Amino acid sequence: MIITYYVLTFLLVITTFLPRINDQHWFFRIWDFGKVQLVIMQFLLLIWGFVYIEFDNLLLIICQGILAFTFIFNSAVLIRFTSLYKTYKQDKSVRKSKSVSLLSVNVYQFNDEYERLINLIERIKPDIVLTMESNYNWDMALEKLDSSYKHSKKIPQENTYGMHFWTNLEVKKIKVNHFMSDDIPSIHCSLKTEDGWDFDFIGIHPPPPSPTEEETSKERDGELLSVAKIVKDMDTPVVVAGDFNNVAWAKSSMLFKRISQLIDPRVGRGFVSTFHAKYWFLRFPIDLFFHSEKVYIEEFKAEEAVGSDHFPLYTKFHIGSSDNPETVNVEKQEEDDTEEMEEMIDEGKHTQSERKEVVTED
Repeated sequence: MIITYYVLTFLLVITTFLPRINDQHWFFRIWDFGKVQLVIMQFLLLIWGFVYIEFDNLLLIICQGILAFTFIFNSAVLIRFTSLYKTYKQDKSVRKSKSVSLLSVNVYQFNDEYERLINLIERIKPDIVLTMESNYNWDMALEKLDSSYKHSKKIPQENTYGMHFWTNLEVKKIKVNHFMSDDIPSIHCSLKTEDGWDFDFIGIHPPPPSPTEEETSKERDGELLSVAKIVKDMDTPVVVAGDFNNVAWAKSSMLFKRISQLIDPRVGRGFVSTFHAKYWFLRFPIDLFFHSEKVYIEEFKAEEAVGSDHFPLYTKFHIGSSDNPETVNVEKQEEDDTEEMEEMIDEGKHTQSERKEVVTED
């Protein structure tokens, strides 16, 4: 049993520091995702170590010390995304718009339980609907929404990067961007709330680094930072949502926040994990939402399952006349951030991907 303890300690320590290595290969980036599970396992292993602890066993004492350090290190990263972290009450006297509700969902291209999503949309009636991985089958199934929404933008694709957008809000402008590749779309809309407040919405779904998809995170990181570069120069309030294929505490997410100067509503609220919907022990918050300083969050939660491997993400927010108290959670830009951003965008654009035009479930 003691050998098992030593092996597990080694693995849990190594996987703590692998993401700290400045390499975009999937082998290093994939360990960003399971930090919550890592902390739980480190805590349980610490307890197990105390069962075996002997003060004359120097190796065991050293292992316990290193394990305790990595547990504290990881916990310090995660605590910001729990209700234990200090939050600031919103000023109720601030003049705000009527509420805007958004449902963002990766439908999973091969999921054919179309009615589950349609029933959810009909029940909660969001002002904005964003779907990802929506192919031509989903395009036909979701035609029912056209009778409920005035405006839409549909980009059905069979490569798992299709995207659809519906809204009843006034649309001033809608544009489809392809920042990194012609087969990876994102949507940028200029909208007005029901009572006339301007704001922008950006929906994104960059490709993940994984042994079955992209070898590196270069396209994903380049996509995220291309959005951040646009957002940082915008004067209107903005919200960015979608399947980021990234977690909020990853290095590229932190760079995204520093460049864009956007706020992560998970800080002080909880992880709101959306993937994987079918395996509770392998669940990560990769469907993200960020907002600018004049956006006030009223509700932020994962919705009921719709047959996908992702839970839908529901957000209700207001546009305010002054900065949100959560502005204190805006990350300060560091000296080398702009240079690093430009390098990562350039690398993403020059990455040669071997994505198939049509992806099958086999």
